[in-house]
Amino acid sequence: MPLFKKILVPVDGSCTSDKALGQALALARESQARVRLLHALDELAYVSAYEFSGELMTQARANAEKMLQKAAGSARAQNVEVDTHLVDNPGQRLGETVADEAVNWGADLIVLGTHGRRGVGRVLLGSGAEQVIRLAPVPVLVVRSD
Repeated sequence: MPLFKKILVPVDGSCTSDKALGQALALARESQARVRLLHALDELAYVSAYEFSGELMTQARANAEKMLQKAAGSARAQNVEVDTHLVDNPGQRLGETVADEAVNWGADLIVLGTHGRRGVGRVLLGSGAEQVIRLAPVPVLVVRSD
């Protein structure tokens, strides 16, 4: 019996995220597991000194969908059953979003990359991986950046 049946993979299009996706797909092939790719769109990440506009968020959503479809294509190329979910829940922290998705989808494992921020960057930006680990209702495999 496979250890994992459903693997949740938060993706952001970064090299570290791609590395985590590769690990998740390898596990999924071995376990014959399904993969759900998750991207959390945070409106605050797109706000700058310029006035916020709906057009900016429309473009951000389109880019996120494109990134999710590219990652899904990688999974399909490896014969891994995959689906995608774009979460647009302003103000919710990444850890909460991932934990909620893991519960709602019934994930057995979460695989994500860490950007390895240290010092001031970590204090100011926080650690998304740390949030996920702290709030996750299932085991978490964290793939470090190079």
